[in-house]
Amino acid sequence: MNRDPDRHKIFTRRAAMLAGGKAILLTALCGRLYYLQVVEADRYATLADENRINLRLLAPPRGRIIDRFGRPLAENQQNYRLQLVPEDVKGSEIDEVLTHVQKIVTLTESDRRRIVREVRRNRAFVPVTLKENLSWSEVARIEINAPDLPGLMIDVGRSRRYPYGPEAAHVLGYVAAVSEKDLDEDPLLKLPGFRVGRAGIEKVHDLDLRGTGGSSEVEVNAFGRMIRELSRREGQPGAEVMLTLDMGLQEYIAKRLGEESASVVVMDVRNGDVLAMVSNPSYDSNDFNRGLSSGEWQQLVNNERSPLINKSIAGVYSPGSTFKMMVLLAALEKGVISPDHKIHCSGEYELGDAKFHCWKRRGHGFVDAMEAITESCDVYFYEIAKRTGIDRIAATARKFGLDEPTGVDLPGEQGGLIPTRDWKRATRDEPWHQGETVIAGIGQGFVLLTPLQMALMTARLANGGRAITPHLTRAIGGNAGAPRQPADVQSMNIPPGHLAIVTEAMNRVVNHPTGTARRSETGIEEFPMAGKTGTVQVRRISKLEREQGVRKNEDLPWKYRDHALFVGFAPVENPRYAISVVVEHGGGGSSTAAPIARDVLVEAYNRQSAGPGLPIAYDDRPRNGNSDSATASSGEPAPTEIADRGEGGG
Repeated sequence: MNRDPDRHKIFTRRAAMLAGGKAILLTALCGRLYYLQVVEADRYATLADENRINLRLLAPPRGRIIDRFGRPLAENQQNYRLQLVPEDVKGSEIDEVLTHVQKIVTLTESDRRRIVREVRRNRAFVPVTLKENLSWSEVARIEINAPDLPGLMIDVGRSRRYPYGPEAAHVLGYVAAVSEKDLDEDPLLKLPGFRVGRAGIEKVHDLDLRGTGGSSEVEVNAFGRMIRELSRREGQPGAEVMLTLDMGLQEYIAKRLGEESASVVVMDVRNGDVLAMVSNPSYDSNDFNRGLSSGEWQQLVNNERSPLINKSIAGVYSPGSTFKMMVLLAALEKGVISPDHKIHCSGEYELGDAKFHCWKRRGHGFVDAMEAITESCDVYFYEIAKRTGIDRIAATARKFGLDEPTGVDLPGEQGGLIPTRDWKRATRDEPWHQGETVIAGIGQGFVLLTPLQMALMTARLANGGRAITPHLTRAIGGNAGAPRQPADVQSMNIPPGHLAIVTEAMNRVVNHPTGTARRSETGIEEFPMAGKTGTVQVRRISKLEREQGVRKNEDLPWKYRDHALFVGFAPVENPRYAISVVVEHGGGGSSTAAPIARDVLVEAYNRQSAGPGLPIAYDDRPRNGNSDSATASSGEPAPTEIADRGEGGG
């Protein structure tokens, strides 16, 4: 009987301990709940929002590129994209949907493999792009067939558009998707739809054109699927870049060249503005934006006329007789000859056992400096080059921006080559030979220039010897400064009398009865053109070929024909425009290149007179009744063989 009270006491004590433990646990739980829900409420609310709201960056609109008159050269347009949401389609039905889509838009086997790969790699709710840059008719057909195309939707973005396509491609370049290398340099580039400049002005001013990214706040569930967009802040467009180009003139030149493989550069001699820069044939920048197929890429790469190369800045050519002005200036500056000193041309020039021929087989007789340029006498320049020496010729050429890149604001510019004794010993470990100086006297041998360098040389001759620098950028972001005036440019310290002799001789090349380009007069009294022709033989015609009757350019395959060159300026008094024309394998400079230069400069004059808002109709008829294809009876026909080097004069 005494045990019952003891048991009761033990039970009561244990119950009290359990009740106390529960009270302590309840107190701790309530305290923890209070701490989480009251003390840390703001912190956990923020964390909850961060789990619920995703911040997504938006690619900014890329800045426009315009010409000097405000014509858009590169702009943005709506990009309609066809996308597939895999979770809305059963896995076994994806191939069926793609087959159906192929009946509406073009999908290659490569596209299908890419789509399947992305479907497997991404989450089922992540859209996969099937096709970009859809036309409005394609969008309409997809919408009509929407009931039979589960999981498909049309998304609207932005893409780059080049209104003039191939006509300005080498200047503008193109944009492309961001690469892994770009992301390593700037992780912020990892934006959907972001593009970076890959060539031309797009690459040079890429940072200015990019703009500032925008953002979008979207609500997502625990799996990351977007439920709705909460807010959106559009990015700031990139800066607008204004170029010095006159796109109307650029268009005209592209049409005038037709199928020729050629380069034409037009420059303002007063300040270095590049008014036109055409490299033909070209490519379409829009094709690079949408993406090239393997076949399209191979077609561009394997084209013997090199459409991917900007010949104006990256094509290097023997300048031929267009280099003779440099040789004459060097000889005059060093006092090797006087302007009225005459040299006899018999049609050939002997140096040791070698014979160097003039383009005119019977020779020009006695000629002075003015006549030698006007009639392009090779023998005269053989002799004065030998007397002057290659190093003195090179020193003068460098004053005119030759032997190094001009500094134009385009990537990929080549520097050409003006050889010297030291250059040959350093690069070939060989001594310089006097015969090589003779050949350099007519702009051949080791001498190489780009068309832009030829235009710059001509501009500096025409503007009185001022060291202008060619440039394509006129303003960025609307900050157009005042055009640079001649007084702002450093003088090259060329004696004015020497320049006057050379420029007057260039005037006679076009406007004198004995000039090699006399058939290319402008026919406009207040706008005469001056210039210098050049014909460069790219191969030697063998004795066997001559015996078989292969003598003319027309008898040879295209790639073995002579290059045709012309440099010039207009008007003769108070020049404004300088031009260089190089037609690859085009034949004679007088018959092919000079007429092109004449037509281009006349077009520039007409546009100047009519105003930029008035388009000038393209007229392919020969001016003054002259046929561009006519071969001059005298002047500068295709050159004859020079010694055993296979190089031409003229």
